[in-house]
Amino acid sequence: MTIPEKVIVARFYRLASGREPVREWLGGLPREDRRLIGRGLMKVEFGWPCGPPLCASLAGYLGLYEVRSNVTARRIARVFFTVSGRNMVLLHGFIKKTQAIPAKELKLAERRMKEHNRYG
Repeated sequence: MTIPEKVIVARFYRLASGREPVREWLGGLPREDRRLIGRGLMKVEFGWPCGPPLCASLAGYLGLYEVRSNVTARRIARVFFTVSGRNMVLLHGFIKKTQAIPAKELKLAERRMKEHNRYG
């Protein structure tokens, strides 16, 4: 029996200060939410490229993708990422409070993606 191999490997985006914002955000979530988000990330790692409902590219943001997770208390989490070689760089995570993705969340992920592409 063959053990499946990851197609891409999740890596945390790192600020110049050494902080990893997505890791910190995940650490502040309840254990069950972390487990559900982690399961979604793992499905992307083993099944890349993949599409909705788990994963989608973000229209108007070339190279930026999201992993969609339904977490506890009927909430929805999003983790934005970019692909760099065989790495899935986790740029930003948040809990959605509205139907639309807030522009500030997209801009933050886009800025981090550009920084990663420049210096990563």
